[in-house]
Amino acid sequence: MKKPVRIAVTGPAGNIGYALLFRIASGAMLGPDQPVILQLLELPNEKAQAALRGVAMELDDCAFPLLHGTVLTDDAKVAFRDADWCLLVGAKPRGPGMERADLLKDNGKIFIAQGRAIDEVASDACRVAVVGNPCNTNCMIAAAQAKRLGPERFTAMVRLDENRGRTQLAQKAGVLVSEVQSLYIYGNHSPTMFADFTHATIGGKPAADVIGDRTWLETDFLPKVGKRGAEIIAARGSSSAASAAGALVDHVRDLSTPGAVHSVAVRSDGTYGFADGVWAGVPVRTTTAGSYEVLRGYEMSDFARGKLQATNDELTSERDTVKELLA
Repeated sequence: MKKPVRIAVTGPAGNIGYALLFRIASGAMLGPDQPVILQLLELPNEKAQAALRGVAMELDDCAFPLLHGTVLTDDAKVAFRDADWCLLVGAKPRGPGMERADLLKDNGKIFIAQGRAIDEVASDACRVAVVGNPCNTNCMIAAAQAKRLGPERFTAMVRLDENRGRTQLAQKAGVLVSEVQSLYIYGNHSPTMFADFTHATIGGKPAADVIGDRTWLETDFLPKVGKRGAEIIAARGSSSAASAAGALVDHVRDLSTPGAVHSVAVRSDGTYGFADGVWAGVPVRTTTAGSYEVLRGYEMSDFARGKLQATNDELTSERDTVKELLA
């Protein structure tokens, strides 16, 4: 039997965390023969810790053969100790009347502490996936704290946007979602992101040709993907949970699968015009388990370049807002 992989999860008793843990323990994330140990970090108050204990009871009651242990804690250094993956799901939500700049700074403090703890106690091969929003900038903040672990170990999740976009194209074309390929997400996980339909395919043909409606692609499809989260909140009264958990499963699985090509927010080196040092969504190919290369060969139209510029402007604005947290 393989050695268990230690997976730390923050916010495990929240909606996304609750939807996520059972999929990890079932083998959906790392495979049906990979044992895992879950190291779960919740807030240091009795309500949160009681909820966490309840989640752990349910994990026990599922009798997952692959679940070789569960650690419950409110101490980051305990949760991240020897972790091979750190899944940073928990974050402060935006409250009524809260400005985005305030949210960035409040969450920044959380990710400073977590970034430092991960760098101090996680395994030498640790990889970090940030989900808590604004995830691109939170990832940048966490990575800035690391001295031992390189920035390539820190990624932010834009896979939910990719999954949303593929589904929208499939439904418009009247095909199965598996027919939609090479739809990659560029930039920020926000309404400014660019779901690049110009290089996507449907059934092996250019998506734009199959859809046959450029206006729909530019004026309906892109906003639909970018604002899907708000649409879900309006419909069900709370934010995306199961779909976000599913996207994180996809994110980690594909980063652990050599040859997989998918959308990931990584530290920019200027490719596709993104500012150096921001974390921007781009297409990557996993080269070995845990390593990846950015796919750099996609030529962008004037329309696409305008979209890339807009999302880059947002990312650099967020970086400027939290610049004192990056030192």
